[in-house]
This record gives sequence, C-alpha cells and structure tokens, in this order.
Amino acid sequence: MTEHPALLLAGSGDRRYREYILAALRPHFRLWLLDSVEPTWQTEHVEGVTVVDTRDPDALSAAAAKLEFRPDGVLTYDESLVTAVAHFARQAGLPGSAPEAVQACRDKAATRATLAEAGVPQPASRPVATAEDAVAAADAIGYPVVVKARGLAGSLGVLRADTAEQVDGAFTAAAGASWPGVPRYDADVLVEELLTGPEISVDAVVENGVCHPMVIARKQTGFEPFFEETGHTVDADDPLFEDSALLDQLDQVHKGIGFTHGATHTEFKLTPRGPRLVEINARLGGDFIPRLGILAGTDPVVAAAQVAVGRPPAARRPLRRTAAIRFLYPPHDCEVTATTVHPDRFGPTVHEALGTAGPGTKLALPPRAYLARYGHVIAVGDDHAQVTADLADAGEIVELHSV
Repeated sequence: MTEHPALLLAGSGDRRYREYILAALRPHFRLWLLDSVEPTWQTEHVEGVTVVDTRDPDALSAAAAKLEFRPDGVLTYDESLVTAVAHFARQAGLPGSAPEAVQACRDKAATRATLAEAGVPQPASRPVATAEDAVAAADAIGYPVVVKARGLAGSLGVLRADTAEQVDGAFTAAAGASWPGVPRYDADVLVEELLTGPEISVDAVVENGVCHPMVIARKQTGFEPFFEETGHTVDADDPLFEDSALLDQLDQVHKGIGFTHGATHTEFKLTPRGPRLVEINARLGGDFIPRLGILAGTDPVVAAAQVAVGRPPAARRPLRRTAAIRFLYPPHDCEVTATTVHPDRFGPTVHEALGTAGPGTKLALPPRAYLARYGHVIAVGDDHAQVTADLADAGEIVELHSV
C-alpha cells in the first residue's frame, strides 16, 4: 500500500449512504480520516482516524500537522465542509480550487452574481430577506417563479410559486428549511425565474481548469410545488455526453466561478433556450449518483480522489449499463413500525432494495420536512427499458408499515 497516494478524507457521513465511497477509494489510496465523531464502521477502510472540528480550517491544519501520515491531498464529499477544507488545502499547500471559488458554489446568490458578471446565461435571480421583498422580486421577474433556500442543496426548500400569495407561503417554507452546518445569510432566500425542461446533473472532475464530465444523471422530482428528488437515472446511451451546448455551458460555469481543481456536482435544466444552470456544488453528488456511475461503468469517486492528490484523472470509460435509483416516500406523514423487502417481486435488473427507516422513525412530507424516505430500490442492466420497468412499482418491492 505504501506506493498508493496518501489522501486525507474530511468527514464520513452516514454509513448507509457513504460507505461505498470509502470502499471505492480503499484499493487505490492510503486513507486517513479527519472526522468530528468517534469512528465505528470507518476504521476498516482507513489507516487511522483523528477526531477534530472538521468545520475549522485551523483545527484541520493542526490535526494534520501532528500526523506521521503525510498527505498528497484532501477530499470531502460533505457539503457543509467544502469551504473549510478548501481553506485547509490552501494552508497546507495541497491541490484544490481557491476557497473563494468554493464559497461561490456554496452560496447560490454568489453563484448567480459571479456568473452574471462573467456573462454566463442564467435565469433572473434576486436574494430577499422578507416575504414582502420576495413578492416584489417575483412581480419584477414575472410568474411563475422558483423560491429557494440560498445555502441548501438537494432541492431542500425549493418551491414553485404562480401567484403573490404562493410566493408568500413559499418564502416561509424556504426560510424555514435548514441543514446542519449550513450557514444562513441576511437575505437567505432566492426568487428566480422558473426554468422549464428536464433536469439533469453532471458529476465532473476539474484538473488545471479542464472540466471532465464523468456521470450524467437524469433527475426525477415530486411533491409539487416542491422539487423533492425521488430518483435518478444514469444511462449508458445518454447522448448528453456528446451535447456541445451542455458541455459548453459546463465549461463556462466552471470558468466563470473560477473553479480550477477538484470535483463538482452541477445541475442544469434543459430548457428550450438551451441548458441553464440550476446550481453548482463543489463536491461529488449525493443521492448515490456517483454509485450509479460506478454501477453503470465509470468511477467518479476515484477520479475525484486522483485530482485531489494532484494526479490526472483516469479517462471516463463509456458507460456499459443503465443504473437507476428510486427513493421511497410514504403517502402521508407517519411513524414507521417496520419495512419489508419482497425479493419475490424483484425484476431481473433489481440490484438492491433496502428499507432505510427503522421502527419509530417519524416521516413528514414537505413543507414539514424533507427527504422523508423509508427506503430505495436500485436497478442495473443492459436494457434501459427493463431497468425502468423494474422500478415502476418500487414501492411494492419495499413495503412500508406505519401508524
């Protein structure tokens, strides 16, 4: 193992959703974990762990300085840690983008302002601090609009509004949405022009300013007027990898932000006017999107780590399969008593079916809560139509029992 690059990993997350990342990295890198919690499952994947305040760049630097483990780079996939890790990388002289560029990805208002100055086509967008300001912004932009939380990701606190009254309610819901470790702003909500068309995401790695798209996922959403993410599909035959308009927008966004080195997860709407940016995140995608890429035939996780240690990323392999996930939501607010997986209901491409909410878990739908999932089903296969068919009744595969 000594010939493998040495990689610091900041933050580990929930085992159910993140262990696959450590498992993907382990054969190729020597890993040392910097985490804010005492390790349990993580220890089998890493050489060691240091418990530290991962949101404090100085604490990260002090902890790393005490190690005999000499890192070639640092990586995080935790949205709340990306800015602190960027500052730490700069202090330590490790590869990475400027912290200012990473922060511009974290703050959606800064993203819009920076890209507007760079001349990148975008929807009209205004940060607001009050419901009255939100209504005034929507009146100026023109209905319908999207109201969203300024600093969140994963479609949390994002709503469509068609009238001034709906904007008022949407502001309250967006302003009330939160996630641990995510900063708040004086003008904490954005009102934006509604983009129409299919939504996609691109997981990419950037090396010395050159953007390499690795995984393109087509997104499913639900619970209108919210945009709760209910599924993703990564397709081996997706023509978007050769779409010059999308690739041009991806390049313009990264250059406009000044993001020159690292991994990104960028979301677009494919509008009648061409691809338009929804948001950019300075990390790998969540919701198992990188895992879908691995299952379909290319590995964005290892590519992200290669760039993090200053090595060129392995070339994206043409995808060989379709991989897709459907997240399972209850029909109404409830408390979980059990989940039952029915293997007899698996189609030929079902790869994994899990109940992820244990007994006693309270699930509430938007706007009372977000990501109220009780399970998921993943399907992988050579036949796109068969994968889609096997996920059509995913809720019958993992049955929810609740009160």
